[in-house]
Amino acid sequence: MILLSDNHLIFKLPNGESVLVAGNPSGNNFDTEFIRAAAAAVFHYFKTDLGRDTVALGEFSQALERILRGFALEAGPSEPAVTDTEADLRLLAAEAGKTELLFFSRLRAEVRSQLRDSPGRLRFRGLRGCVKQLAGARRWSPRCRRLQEQIVEFLRRCTRAETGECVLVVK
Repeated sequence: MILLSDNHLIFKLPNGESVLVAGNPSGNNFDTEFIRAAAAAVFHYFKTDLGRDTVALGEFSQALERILRGFALEAGPSEPAVTDTEADLRLLAAEAGKTELLFFSRLRAEVRSQLRDSPGRLRFRGLRGCVKQLAGARRWSPRCRRLQEQIVEFLRRCTRAETGECVLVVK
């Protein structure tokens, strides 16, 4: 099990995979209760106003982001637009020759490279495939689970060390 801080969400996707969304809330002026109320308002909008039973995660998050940005504009000057970057962990594992030590070194370099452009979000995809590749496993095992936890924790530490204002998404 991965020990997570209070500033995270885990979304379970229909295909069984989980998406971890973590960030540092200190960069905004909203308290936890305000964000919960905004999320409840977005839920109400989709469920009651539009009469929808299903909503894509991306659509929900975009609606919530629009609301929060609107309140941020009323509260003061707007923040710069969020820039997204994305890296494929499977490619990083392949570049490292499936060697864990080289992989973590390459991963740190990738985090630094992406943060040079000061993005609002760092996105890493292919975690499960990367773990199986590094572990040399065909099926998921306890070793794979431990390696997955190590990679996520490493990404969290690297991101925190480089900047506290970035949102980390690992899927």
